[in-house]
Parts: sequence; C-alpha cells; structure tokens
Amino acid sequence: MDWLDTVIIAIVEGLTEFLPVSSTGHMIITQNLLGIPQGDPFVHAFTFIIQFGAILSVVCLYWKHFFRLDNSPAPEGSSLFGRLKHKFRFYWLLFVGVLPAVVIGLAAKKSGLLDWLLDSVLVVAIMLVVGGIFMLFCDRLFNKGSEANKLTEKRAFFIGLYQCISVIPGVSRSMATIVGGMTQGLTRQRAAEFSFFLAVPTMAGATLLDLLDLLKEDAAWATSHNITMLILGCVVAFIVALLAMKWFVAFLTKYGFKAFGYYRIVVGGIIIILLLTGHSLAMVD
Repeated sequence: MDWLDTVIIAIVEGLTEFLPVSSTGHMIITQNLLGIPQGDPFVHAFTFIIQFGAILSVVCLYWKHFFRLDNSPAPEGSSLFGRLKHKFRFYWLLFVGVLPAVVIGLAAKKSGLLDWLLDSVLVVAIMLVVGGIFMLFCDRLFNKGSEANKLTEKRAFFIGLYQCISVIPGVSRSMATIVGGMTQGLTRQRAAEFSFFLAVPTMAGATLLDLLDLLKEDAAWATSHNITMLILGCVVAFIVALLAMKWFVAFLTKYGFKAFGYYRIVVGGIIIILLLTGHSLAMVD
C-alpha cells in the first residue's frame, strides 16, 4: 500500500463508517479495485485500525456526553452499586451494549471466520444486496419510535445483540445498531446517536486486538512506511467522518433508510454480476 491507496481507503472509511452501507465492505471493495492483495495480516489490521480514527470523531463531536456524569439524585433507597450506575449511567449503558460484541467478536476472530469473511468480496456484495432490500421496508416496519422511550439497560443489550450481525462484512454496523434501536422503540435520531456512541468501545476493542495480533506476528510488518500509513489513514478517516456524521443524522431523521437501500442494491448487484461473469474488480493488476 502506498500513500495514495491509504488516503483513498481512509476517505471511503470516513464517508461510510456512520452510513448504513458497511464501511468494512466498502473498504474491501476499494482494496480490490486498487489491486491490493487480500489475506495479508497488515491489510486486515489496517482495515480495522483506521476505523478507530473515524470513531474518534464521535468523541470529538459528542464530547459533552463522554465527559459528563449524571449528578442528579439517584432513586431513593438505591444501593451503592445503584448509585454508581446512576452517576455513570452513560458508560454503564455502553458497557451493557458492547458485551454481546465482545463475546461474538472474539469467537469469530479465534475461529478464523472473521479473516475468511474479510477476504471474500462476494460475501460483501451479497450482504449489500440483502441488507439493501431489507432497508427498503425497515422504515415502515420500525418507524414507531417515541421521544418518551428512554434508553434502558435492556434496550442497550438488545441493540448490542443486533450489532453482532455486523461481524459479516457488508451488513453494516451502523445499520444493524440503528435498526436495533428502532425495534426497541427509539426514534431514528436517538437510535443513530447511540449507534455512534456504541461504536467507540466496540472499535477501540477491535483496534486493540488487531494491534496485539500484529505485535505477535513477525515484526517485519512494523516498518516506518506501514506505521506512517496507519497514522495517515487514521487522521484522514477522522477528518472525513467528522464532516459526514452531522449530515447523516439530519438526512436519516428526515428521509429514512430507503435511499441507502437502493444504493446498496445497485452496488452489490453490479459486483455480483462482475464476479459471476469472471471479471476482476481490480482496476490495475
């Protein structure tokens, strides 16, 4: 990977991380278009690590949520644990929401399933189409959210279960968690914002695991070039995601998922046709 490949992939990541179109899937497609060899441990790790750059934009944009405690009085008669949960409620809900991903994600990674899925552009294309068809109807199915419905531990946990589906590239973590929130009675805006918040511990954990895996491998990957590409990718993804995030919330609140559904179907369908007719996605071989 050279610096141009890195910038292109990072821009794609920043634009798609918070859109329900699968940022991982789009990065895999982009890597194939650029002719970047799949199966390389550094390429796998790069795909996840630069996502953390985009995720940091959430902390920047919503810093008041991440650096504020609930100082209102706890319910009368609360235990010490109950009072702590009340004070650190935001962090507690994130912890509850991320638990399913920790279990399922670790299992998928240890089994080797995750690496196999990351190498399959066909899986990405199929899931783009399947998810796109679903998104044409999900607004009608789940658009009954109310501002009166607050985020509870139970709702956070169920949203976390939905997030686990996104272990399959092409599903979209954003789509899975937003739809999960809508099934729990949250408005599209509130579901989208919790999806952003939940991405922070989820992607932080994924990044840490990938860094540890890279450190366990042959240290030959840790060249100054590769490290520079990681830093560049994270910075570019952070800036682009910061610009894209606010637009997405406004668009989703007003128009819903349908436009993204059509986009997924078109992109996934074109890729499937190309692959089934024996064409390579690589623009350069």
